[in-house]
Amino acid sequence: VQLQASGGGLVQAGGSLRLSCAASGRATDGYSMAWFRQAPDRDREFVGLVTWTGKSTYYGDSVKGRFTITRDNAKNMIYLQMSSLKPEDTAVYFCASRYGGPSYAAYAFNSWGQGTQVTVSS
Repeated sequence: VQLQASGGGLVQAGGSLRLSCAASGRATDGYSMAWFRQAPDRDREFVGLVTWTGKSTYYGDSVKGRFTITRDNAKNMIYLQMSSLKPEDTAVYFCASRYGGPSYAAYAFNSWGQGTQVTVSS
């Protein structure tokens, strides 16, 4: 599966932004899709995951209640709606996929998009 993330940019604190991730190359049936982020000099952090059916979602503690992950299997797209953004949300955001159920660990994902920069100004 090839992944292409987009939608990043500069936003003021308290604002909103929606990231998109397009999947191509093979069917995504059975694949869990996730977003991770990485700030300079920090480890890659789990943001959120949606299962193949879209019925279950999981979030990292730092974004719970502010971010929403969804997917449209007909379009092979996943989205990350980010609200109430904070300066500490500034990072490069990556979409990723893995075959099977949910995982919070980056090493469990075998396909990654190129990343899109999100910068939140105070």
